[in-house]
Amino acid sequence: MDHRFVTSLRARGVDVTTVGELSRTGLSDEEQLAISTEQQRVFYTFNVGDFYQLHSLYMTENRNHSGIVISTQDYSIGEQMRRVLKLMTTKSAKDMENQLVFLSAYAGE
Repeated sequence: MDHRFVTSLRARGVDVTTVGELSRTGLSDEEQLAISTEQQRVFYTFNVGDFYQLHSLYMTENRNHSGIVISTQDYSIGEQMRRVLKLMTTKSAKDMENQLVFLSAYAGE
């Protein structure tokens, strides 16, 4: 995750952490999602294939997660910020539970 993006989120009062900051870069995607769920955090990723499958597995097995946001690496940091902030004004943490959303659906204004 780009440090500038994380810093910008924090500057706007968003409680955010990264896999790297938690020293969990060697864990599997499923372990990462489980940890974010334990911490009641929405998981933000560029890994569409694996996390789409993981979300489907969770839903099939009636397992819960705190939400997954999938983005593309093509967005600039500013564009990611605009879209994430729009998402945050649209959906609460509760609304995000067990949801997989694509950041592309939240065009910045």
